[in-house]
Amino acid sequence: MELSDAALLVTAGLAAGTVNAVAGGGSLITFPTLIAVGLPPVPANVTNSVSVFPGYVASVAGSRRDLPRGRTLWALLPTTVVGTVVGCLLLLATPARAFELVVPFLVLGATAVLAFQDPLRRLVGHPADLAPRRRTVTVQATVAVGAVYGGYFGAALGVMLVAGLALVLDATLARVSAIKNVLSAVVGLTTLVIFAAFGPVNWAGVAVVAPATLVGGYAGARLVRRLPPVVLKMLIVVFGAVIGFYLLYRAFR
Repeated sequence: MELSDAALLVTAGLAAGTVNAVAGGGSLITFPTLIAVGLPPVPANVTNSVSVFPGYVASVAGSRRDLPRGRTLWALLPTTVVGTVVGCLLLLATPARAFELVVPFLVLGATAVLAFQDPLRRLVGHPADLAPRRRTVTVQATVAVGAVYGGYFGAALGVMLVAGLALVLDATLARVSAIKNVLSAVVGLTTLVIFAAFGPVNWAGVAVVAPATLVGGYAGARLVRRLPPVVLKMLIVVFGAVIGFYLLYRAFR
């Protein structure tokens, strides 16, 4: 790997770690960069999934004060692992084209859910008004869908998780973002184990990108705690829309 390629990957890793902590979607920075330095699409996708994991861990450390107490978060972890495994198997065993056509609409749909969160809550009911069993099932289903997506591709995973969880959890956006960071880290760890064993990982690329995402992830999580909820929501919606339309353009060009 040339020095210029390494410098480009470090810059992309720093930016991706920060973006993942704030809004999600940092993989759309590192994934094209890995392709730009010469990796084919599938190895770039797999290498990217492994590389961004340290950034997710750093985001958890940076947002730990906003995490909920009790069993709520722990109950979501098995669902996250199973969903991620399913997504990884889909990536390794099926053609990517069909899913590539669906992904942009998933991202744009999730962004719209977050943007119109208040009207949708009035339509479907506030989380506090839902029966406990229905609320539990809804949250688990939301996490399962996000985990499958994260195992398969992962770009904009944070946007999708925040959008879904903000609609079904009675919590501040900062707390939802902290939960998103933990679930994203679990998705990242699961993909790391599976792809390290079965995927075409470029370990030189991981060695360059991963430390940079670690630094960026911690800085981004600290930034989230300082942002007003309205500003944080606007940033996630804008970034989600940009990601969605970019993926749409790439899928149909």
